[in-house]
Amino acid sequence: MEFTNWSGAFRFTPETVLRPSNPQELLACVLLAARTGKSLRVMGSKHSFSELIATPDIAVSLDSYQGILSVDQSKQQATVKSGTTLHQLSADLLKVGLMMENLGDIDVQSLAGSITTGTHGTGIEFGTLATQVVGLTLITAQGDHLICSETQNGDVFKAALVSLGSLGLISDITLRLVPAYKLKFVQRIVNFKTGLTQLEQCLADNRNFEYFFFPYTDIIQTKSLNITTEPVDRFSISHYLNDLVLENGVLKLLCEWCRIFPSSARMINRICGWGLSSFTKVNWATQIYAAPRYVKFNEMEYNIPRENFKDAIQEVAAEIEKKRFEVCFPLECRFVKADDIWLSPAYQRESAYIAAHMYKGMDHRSYFAALEAIFRNHGGRPHWGKMHSQTAEELSKLYPMWDRFQKLRLELDPQGIFMSPYLQSLFNPKTWQTRRIEHSEKLAA
Repeated sequence: MEFTNWSGAFRFTPETVLRPSNPQELLACVLLAARTGKSLRVMGSKHSFSELIATPDIAVSLDSYQGILSVDQSKQQATVKSGTTLHQLSADLLKVGLMMENLGDIDVQSLAGSITTGTHGTGIEFGTLATQVVGLTLITAQGDHLICSETQNGDVFKAALVSLGSLGLISDITLRLVPAYKLKFVQRIVNFKTGLTQLEQCLADNRNFEYFFFPYTDIIQTKSLNITTEPVDRFSISHYLNDLVLENGVLKLLCEWCRIFPSSARMINRICGWGLSSFTKVNWATQIYAAPRYVKFNEMEYNIPRENFKDAIQEVAAEIEKKRFEVCFPLECRFVKADDIWLSPAYQRESAYIAAHMYKGMDHRSYFAALEAIFRNHGGRPHWGKMHSQTAEELSKLYPMWDRFQKLRLELDPQGIFMSPYLQSLFNPKTWQTRRIEHSEKLAA
């Protein structure tokens, strides 16, 4: 059976597809890989743009392994099956009056997938989604169930949170939660210079703040979210027009036009900018964070030190003007608190993220390469679930805990069953290949 990711950027056909529905079947998947010497990759919602889930061997789908296992209201915590989608989790938690403290703007991903790739929202008081995890259970290559938290197997915990699925199969995750809350969403349109001048004040004044810069224009679309006690809005035609008609229907038509007539990119960005307006809406937080995404694209996103953001975004704007890239998507800019998770792009630094998108069916390579060069010059670390061209050697210089992570990975998975051709390129290719050869020889003997 052939699989593809959400955008269709890559396809792969695994030899075996397993669909576990309980912890015993999860363990059986791992033991099968260990016994046969095959690699095993877990598939969540297949929303990554990098080839993290691709494998020629064993693919494990978690579509049948979803739901909340338990809720502790006194601690405001819930233990959740790892395959649960963020959308389903949010709906189930709301029924018991709880929510995650922060989320990104897409909620179709699995919980384990979003955590282990470093997925994030925005807000300088909030870290990546992984910082909301207080515990997890990891099934190792040996079939052991490691309970991991700050106080139990602490090193494994800090490594496993953002691990790209390379340490083992996560079976359940315990989350720190907050009482359910409503957010007031405010969208404003400002010019590029004003957006940069007001940035730090906007970050300080708002719980969540992000903005979108439209190439070839002077237009910044800002989005701010703050907790409110105001009543939830009734259905509003203006909200419907913005969320579904403008951000999806009209955008789809304009992107198709740009794909057929690439030279129209400058004009289309200006049309998109002119069509924006200021408005507000109030709803439960989980209904505000996520926006419908029906227009498919490919994406590259980089984390840079927050203090470098203004220089970087101005360089990006200048590079687009100079090279005349045929792009009809805005750049999304978000801001995240530093953390201590070993392979988190936000490790030990207050962070800004800049995401570049290219409409599906249009060539993204030259555009992404030019922007990636700028991000690299600013100490950029790529989002693990997005496209990038960093090698193992280059990545090792970006993460202070890189060598410690690799040592732990080899201890937990000496056979390399949780590796794959793509992960091989990201980590230590020679070590991985040597371990696989040694294991194959043992099986043959």
